[in-house]
Amino acid sequence: MQSATVTNPLREGLPLERTPAPCAMVIFGASGDLTRRKLMPALYNLALEGLLPPGFSVVGYARRDLEHGTFRSQMREGVNQFSRRRPVDPDMWEVFEQGISYVQGTFEDLGDYERLGQELRRLDRERGTQGNRIYYLATPPDQYETIVDNLGRAGLNQPAEPGSWTRLIVEKPFGRDLQSARALNDRLLRIFDEEQIYRIDHYLGKETVQNILAFRFANGIFEPIWNRNYIDNVQITVAESIGIEGRGAYYDQSGALRDMVQNHMLQLLSVIAMEPPIAFEADAVRDEKVKALRAIRQVDPARVNEITVRGQYSAGWVGGQFVPGYREEPHVDPNSMTETFVALKLFIDNWRWAGVPFYLRTGKRMPRRVTEIAIQFKRVPHPLFRGAAAESLEPNVLAIRIQPDEGISLKIAAKVPGPQIRLRSVNMGFLYGTSFLVESPDAYERLLLDCMLGDSTLFTRRDETEAAWRPITAILEGWAEAPPPSFPNYEAGTWGPPEADEFLARDGREWRRP
Repeated sequence: MQSATVTNPLREGLPLERTPAPCAMVIFGASGDLTRRKLMPALYNLALEGLLPPGFSVVGYARRDLEHGTFRSQMREGVNQFSRRRPVDPDMWEVFEQGISYVQGTFEDLGDYERLGQELRRLDRERGTQGNRIYYLATPPDQYETIVDNLGRAGLNQPAEPGSWTRLIVEKPFGRDLQSARALNDRLLRIFDEEQIYRIDHYLGKETVQNILAFRFANGIFEPIWNRNYIDNVQITVAESIGIEGRGAYYDQSGALRDMVQNHMLQLLSVIAMEPPIAFEADAVRDEKVKALRAIRQVDPARVNEITVRGQYSAGWVGGQFVPGYREEPHVDPNSMTETFVALKLFIDNWRWAGVPFYLRTGKRMPRRVTEIAIQFKRVPHPLFRGAAAESLEPNVLAIRIQPDEGISLKIAAKVPGPQIRLRSVNMGFLYGTSFLVESPDAYERLLLDCMLGDSTLFTRRDETEAAWRPITAILEGWAEAPPPSFPNYEAGTWGPPEADEFLARDGREWRRP
């Protein structure tokens, strides 16, 4: 099987090394929210910016009985509602929608895949897509294997023309534990080569996450202090003010640990902790991320309560609005023991990070929506300023804000103007919006374009996915044997259960309030 690749990570601000080859994207589960909210707005924005290849086409595939025109209208409504470039430009949409079609079909019937193949061959003839295919699995995970098996049975995994390519984008969650992730990888690799598989994590498409690589490896002032000698701890916070937003059936089977920590948060950890790659190439970058994940200290399931705190929200007030508790949400078991909050402490046992704790926390129905990485440095070895002069002095903290108000700040000590020596912590920083005067593209825009180009830098590899599951699976095993906490144990609109604060207090530390 052929899979053309391009090595061009960190292209932001630079001209593309090449434009994508003409291709067609098939979206399985096209009638779902992901297509309407994220995928189609991202593709439309790429079209507006002239980044899509000539003849680019989208084929929606789902069970629902829809005409081409109806599907196009629904997609236009989605773009009008969710695109960062709304409202829709009528002239641009008229051109863009010519490449949108719809195939009704089940995921199980091989005959439906044969009709899909006929539609793709039509696009090759009429729109010049040259046999290049992207299959996007925007479906529940339990459908992945069925779809991939039938793509193989129908021969749609093979190059349609000499020199053409076929790629598969797989959404999270990728398995429920290490064993299921390995089984899913094995199943996919029966039909597709590893180079064809793009496991997507939209966090890696965010500009601020990509900028961590530039921040670390393009600035000589930080590399000498990016280690255990100067860093006291690292805190990664992913807080959401929303609840489960109608996803009760899914979330009650997943929980915060699987939904956020295994993928998004461990990806952030790996980018912060990785060693410099030998080159900015896809496999070189991912090699170092895998090394960092594999270096996470083995979790003992019998002692899991020493390194984790679980929580579940009750009713409360968020943003001035009263919201129900998790157990009162639609499609949630009224006696559910699923966690909506988790805090944990991990160690990376290598030369750079030995002894430095990485604290991770994420939760639903917290006071505000924020994603932040905070690197807290050790205090000065000999304090010259004592007592009142330094009573409110905080440690130096480098904070990387992923969302919202994307930017980077550095907390330092400064003298307060006046005749006396008094110190106060102040922030130095920049915001992307004010520094570059451009709107950051949506993560899906970057990732979809990268897939078209064959650039897999910002997608996860098989060994990376499995390495991230190892500590999470051990925690899940420990939780299954440990006495469950008394849920609910934190009120909506707060920063989680009191035990989370006690968790850090035992180490003589406290959570940063982002």
